[in-house]
Amino acid sequence: MSAPRITVVGSANVDLVARCSRLPAPGETIGGAAFSRIPGGKGANQAVAAARLGAAVRFVGRVGTDDLVLRSLAAEGIDVSGVHVDDRESGVALILVDDEGENVIVVAPGANGRLAPSDLRIGDADAVLCQLEIPLDVVAAAAEQAPFFCLNAAPALPVPVELIRRADLVVVNRFELDALPEEPKLAALTLGAEGAVLLERGSEVARASPPKVDAVDGTAAGDAFCAALLVSLLRGEDREDALRRACVAGALTASRHGAQPSLPTAAELEKLLRP
Repeated sequence: MSAPRITVVGSANVDLVARCSRLPAPGETIGGAAFSRIPGGKGANQAVAAARLGAAVRFVGRVGTDDLVLRSLAAEGIDVSGVHVDDRESGVALILVDDEGENVIVVAPGANGRLAPSDLRIGDADAVLCQLEIPLDVVAAAAEQAPFFCLNAAPALPVPVELIRRADLVVVNRFELDALPEEPKLAALTLGAEGAVLLERGSEVARASPPKVDAVDGTAAGDAFCAALLVSLLRGEDREDALRRACVAGALTASRHGAQPSLPTAAELEKLLRP
């Protein structure tokens, strides 16, 4: 079977990560943290995840003068000809991660907020994947050009009902689902350590649980889940198997540090899926 062709339209950030023993309370300073600078952004993370799982991926986005994310995407074999570069700041995510794997994240959109519908070059694609870290008019324009449209409705934001109706698949957590204007046609609801359920017009049609792992950093676990689910469905796998693969991808990612460095390969996924 040929590789699924996925165009990801989304955010690309530089993640500034501080690992600390515990998350600070408001007004509190905690010392002794370990710092790292890692390529991230929900869009770029999902593009890398899909590529590592065997999809042919094109990324459309906007970055500034920092080329860390662009170099990371190109190193994964992703088509970056749809990435626009300007002379201002790239998006930045400030991330605190504690010893239990809990995190808090603040995002400064930078170049992501300057992405425009006129920047879109979808190319030949079986599906288009978007998130909500870029302007909504860009997401809506991408949806109109998509043969199959997958929306990861994260972070939780008010979205037009027309966008949800256009989506063939919506991936959400509970907070994000509650923020939607209506039930999607098909929704994958992530439940953290409890796994995920697939809902068709609000009715459960599949359920899967993740493997037991020691969670150290959940930063890109949702991105891995989303990419794995879409790749699996495009390959024609049944819904329950696709959901199970997505749960394994998310769990593997949460068991490792960093956003893009933690995303699993297809071989790693298959190893955990073997009975």
